[in-house]
Amino acid sequence: MDVSEKSRLAVTLFAFFLGALGVHRFYLGKIGTGILMLLTAGGLGIWALIDFIMAVAGVMRDKEGRPIKKW
Repeated sequence: MDVSEKSRLAVTLFAFFLGALGVHRFYLGKIGTGILMLLTAGGLGIWALIDFIMAVAGVMRDKEGRPIKKW
């Protein structure tokens, strides 16, 4: 499977510091869910926390469904 060119470190840091704003989703090209996170404050923090855990674990995927593996 093809691996995304996006940085796992960048996604993890965006999710930790700006997760409630959905910045990591915008970075991954997921504009729709990024806007949703922005409007709901990251699902009241729950969605942002789940995304952070997924980023650290390396199971996040970009817009094309490619895994974010490169640190």
